Amino acid sequence: MTAEMGAIEAKVFLFTAFAPHPLHTCKGSVRFFRQPGHRPAPPGSCANLFPMQWHPGGTAPRQSRPRRARLQERKQSVSQACDILDINLADEGQARILWADRDMPVLARIRERFAEERPLEGVRIGACMHVTTETANLMRALAASGAEVALCASNPLSTQDDTAASLVRDFGIKVFAVTGEDMDTYRRHIDAVIATNPQIIMDDGADLDTALHTTHIDKLEGVIGGTEETTTGVVRLVSMAKEGTLGYPVFNVNDANTKHCFDNHYGTGQSTLDGIVRATNRLLCGRTIVISGYGYCGSGLALRAKGMGMRVIVCEVDPLKALEAHMEGYGVMPAAEAARFADVWVTVTGNCKVVDAPAFENMKDGAIVCNSGHFDSEINLEWLREHAVKVEEIKPLVEEYTLADGRTVIVLAQGRLVNLSCAEGHPASVMDMSFANQALAAEYLFQHAGELENKVYDVPAAIDDGVARVKLETLGVKIDTLTEEQIAYMNSWNF
Repeated sequence: MTAEMGAIEAKVFLFTAFAPHPLHTCKGSVRFFRQPGHRPAPPGSCANLFPMQWHPGGTAPRQSRPRRARLQERKQSVSQACDILDINLADEGQARILWADRDMPVLARIRERFAEERPLEGVRIGACMHVTTETANLMRALAASGAEVALCASNPLSTQDDTAASLVRDFGIKVFAVTGEDMDTYRRHIDAVIATNPQIIMDDGADLDTALHTTHIDKLEGVIGGTEETTTGVVRLVSMAKEGTLGYPVFNVNDANTKHCFDNHYGTGQSTLDGIVRATNRLLCGRTIVISGYGYCGSGLALRAKGMGMRVIVCEVDPLKALEAHMEGYGVMPAAEAARFADVWVTVTGNCKVVDAPAFENMKDGAIVCNSGHFDSEINLEWLREHAVKVEEIKPLVEEYTLADGRTVIVLAQGRLVNLSCAEGHPASVMDMSFANQALAAEYLFQHAGELENKVYDVPAAIDDGVARVKLETLGVKIDTLTEEQIAYMNSWNF
């Protein structure tokens, strides 16, 4: 997929001395973010991607604001250039955005540099992402760069309406997203973003990319490139690239080390259990959780569930992943067998019909089933609807299906992302790194417009490594540096 970029690891000199090849460099001479009295950063620093100082919380003052009751009726008096629930929710949204900003120092540094240099001045960016407080801080960074940003939701249930309102009122972002929107509205909002003629695409699941390549082919010519946030979207884009139908280059942000090693592993584990507990208020310890999929997301979830006192069973199709789960001390078995033990079942595979008829037929009474993969295809809800004699909404986003033999199955969030539908998604600290990659990849795409082929690329190692280094700096963590002798030793065969 990214063979051309395989050599970047050996050729990268961080951010100060690059070879001229566009896949190994940030274009042009090194530019440092300077403030009065500052000297250029020494070789090996990240100064051309991040400024030398960070001010927690950004520039907007934090204020104590009362919570507002959510309105029953939708009021749209803002502008026809957006479609949100209610602009009057903006005060609460702004307070929450700034709260998340406190835990996103890497993105804050990028935002400061973007505001100084305006590297994306006038560039139109179309984003299809979860409209959360963390995403809002990415949108702030893009707006600071001079970009014109339009945002729609990548999931009908994940939008935070107060966040959407603040993005429109306080930060000048065109937002098309309402919590609980139906699929027709969801698609209309994607169309609205495409109508802004975006030059850079930011996607989470590739729905925006897919719409451009199917129903809006006439808009492809104006697209410089895109970025993709999640595994499911990368799979779709790689398939398009193999077929030769991908219309522009895309950076695979999901596989950046500072994304999937932290966002997928640590973020998914915590936020998924958070969503389950918020939706059900069930005690986790002493119960059995079945996890379908043992990639970065599944392994992180298993780790957190074990820490909460749950017995963990893993269902896998990959023998290496299954063996890894076994060596970690988890039970490993086929889904139909695991169903007999599941008190809670979570899918994190990105595939379809992962929990299907054989599992439902063996499932114990009262099992809770939910999904933390991107789409709602992982649980075969069609089978449940066809075989249920009764479906009852116990509470919002908690549905009980009663089968003919009297057993019940509890489905959370309509089979959609439980961590975003029933909770607030990943913690800001891990999204800080994911969205830092997004912002810098967008800058890179614009700097190298026309130089990349229509393929799926890894994020340049210089960006990925720089994000990690700056994250460590903000955490107050220092690491060792190789000596010249050690570098020579590692690159020699004749000791």
